[in-house]
Amino acid sequence: MTAIANRYEFVLLFDVENGNPNGDPDAGNMPRIDPETGHGLVTDVCLKRKIRNHVALTKGDEPGFHIYIQEKAVLNETNQLAYKALNLKPAKKKLPKNVEDAKKITDWMCTNFYDIRAFGAVMTTEVNCGQVRGPVQLAFATSVEPVFSQEVSITRMAVTNIKDLEKERTMGRKHIIPYGLYVAKGFVSAPLAEKTGFSEADLELLWDALINMFEHDRSAARGVMSSQKLFIFKHNSELGNAPAHKLFELVEVRRKDGSEGPARSFADYEVEVKDDERPKGVELIEKL
Repeated sequence: MTAIANRYEFVLLFDVENGNPNGDPDAGNMPRIDPETGHGLVTDVCLKRKIRNHVALTKGDEPGFHIYIQEKAVLNETNQLAYKALNLKPAKKKLPKNVEDAKKITDWMCTNFYDIRAFGAVMTTEVNCGQVRGPVQLAFATSVEPVFSQEVSITRMAVTNIKDLEKERTMGRKHIIPYGLYVAKGFVSAPLAEKTGFSEADLELLWDALINMFEHDRSAARGVMSSQKLFIFKHNSELGNAPAHKLFELVEVRRKDGSEGPARSFADYEVEVKDDERPKGVELIEKL
C-alpha cells in the first residue's frame, strides 16, 4: 500500500469515572499523578497498548495486521518468522551482511505487523530484525484539572486459603479517581510513514482505535472510560504547514459557566476550537 502523504497532529479528549486509568506499579498501582501540579497522567505506552488491543480485536489474524508487542509474545521467535519467510539464516544478534537482505528482513516485519508500521520497534534481539522509527507518536495524556486519588476498601466473601475459612470475608483496597478529563496529543509523520509503509488504511484504523479503544477494555479497576472528542489537524504537505504546538493551542478546554465544585462528568466542561486562528494549509477534522 502507498504510504500517507500528509503530516497530521491530533488531540484526543477522554475521561474516567470512578476508575484508575493508568496505575503506577511502583506506587501500589495508584493512579499516576504529577506531584507538582496534582494533574493526572496516562502514559503513551498505556495508550499504545489500547490501540494495539483494538487492532488485534478488529483485525484478528488478517494478514498485515498482526501485533508485534503482545502478551506472552516471544520476540526472538516472532523475529524468526521473517527469516523463514525469506529463506535466510539469522546470525546471532546481527542483521544479514548483505544490505538488501537486511532491508528485506526489516521491511517484512513492517509489512506484517501493524504496530511496527505505526509505532516502530527495536528488534535488535538475538534474532536481529533491525530497528524502525515509527510515524505515530503520542505524548503523556494530562488531566485538564488536578485529580483526587481515592482509596476504597473492598471485601470478598470467599477466602483464599482453608486456614482462613472461619473468617467472614477477606479485605482489599482499590484506587480510583472520581472523575478526570484527560487530553492526549499525538503526531503522525509522513516522511517516517514512507519508511515503514504506514498507509491511509492504517491511518483510518488509528482514528477508529482512538475513538473505540475503551469500548472493549472494560474492567472493574478502570471504571468508565470514554473517548469524548478527537480533533485531527491535516497538513496539505508532507512536512507540514505550522508548528504542532500552535495547532494544539487552538483546542481550549475549560469549565462551563455555572459549573462549581469538583467536576463529575464531561458535561462540566466546554470545548472550543479557535478555527479562525487555524493556519493556512491545515485542515481541521473532527471525528467525535
